[in-house]
Amino acid sequence: MSTDILDAPGTAEELLQPRNTPGRRVHDLLHRLPALSPLIVLVVAAIVFGIANPRFAAPENLSIVLQQAAVVGSLAVGQTLIILTAGIDLSIGAVVVLATLVMAKLAHDSGVPGFLAFLIGFLIAVLAALLNGWLVTRLKLPPFIVTLGTLSIFTALTLIYAQGQTLTLDPGGFLTFTGTTIAVGRFHLTVGVLLMLVLYLGFAYALRQTAWGRHLYATGDDPEAARLAGIRTGRVLLSAYVVAGAVVGISAWILLGRIQGADPNAGINLNLESITAVVIGGTSLFGGRGAVVGSLIGALIVQVFDNGLALVGVDPNYQVLAVGVLVIAAVAADQWIRSVKS
Repeated sequence: MSTDILDAPGTAEELLQPRNTPGRRVHDLLHRLPALSPLIVLVVAAIVFGIANPRFAAPENLSIVLQQAAVVGSLAVGQTLIILTAGIDLSIGAVVVLATLVMAKLAHDSGVPGFLAFLIGFLIAVLAALLNGWLVTRLKLPPFIVTLGTLSIFTALTLIYAQGQTLTLDPGGFLTFTGTTIAVGRFHLTVGVLLMLVLYLGFAYALRQTAWGRHLYATGDDPEAARLAGIRTGRVLLSAYVVAGAVVGISAWILLGRIQGADPNAGINLNLESITAVVIGGTSLFGGRGAVVGSLIGALIVQVFDNGLALVGVDPNYQVLAVGVLVIAAVAADQWIRSVKS
């Protein structure tokens, strides 16, 4: 009798192991590197738009793209922290506008020194986030409902406080310092862009190299398992909101420098734009998976598409359509990464 027939097909563990198919290898790669697929999209889009219109690749135009991404990109850092916990913050744009108005009005109308005005606005952003976190962790309310309600509250407070007033700040002051331009040849950066990049570097390290970051991922992935492992999930969730609020305070400073003042209507779409950047960047809406650098890539993708399609003469409505398609594709990719077993 042939020994080939008598050979055992393998152990139970080997039989249950998923086959190493090309699809499985791609799935595993994207699971390990969630920022890889948006990075590919960003590179391909930049190449296509650069070919379609050489002006796209000009240093001056790329500078504009980066400067436009600074506010949304910085807000996306805070939004990423919330979404990693399987939550969401619909009020983040309203809070950043409220903080800018507080800073600007204190400095412009009351003569408060710029740094002190910044600290007060920063504290308001942190307290607003603390309120969201308290409602989620103590009252056990869904983050979507909580932040939908506080979105209306903070928007109303902003409009009441602003009284229809748009403020222009003097250039060169502390509050507009983030709008200072730094020339590197034909490439122009602002202090706000550099501050945004510092935020990404700092939180990339914190999420991957500190116990707090690991606890944040664990809480978002499986809160019950994290609790049984000894992680104080309520405290981790609350800290995510508070730290995100601190990021919003810094984002308000960046926004002041960007528009050289404060406008109650300046951040109408910042809520959705920050969520869009995070989702396109590969962070899962179900929590526990993603990389903060992906949110930067997502913010850049949105700006690259807006800028590139405008340069090639595409109707602005199609620019919005393209972003919508990207969001759906990103969520579909996340579902595939989570569901593929073989």
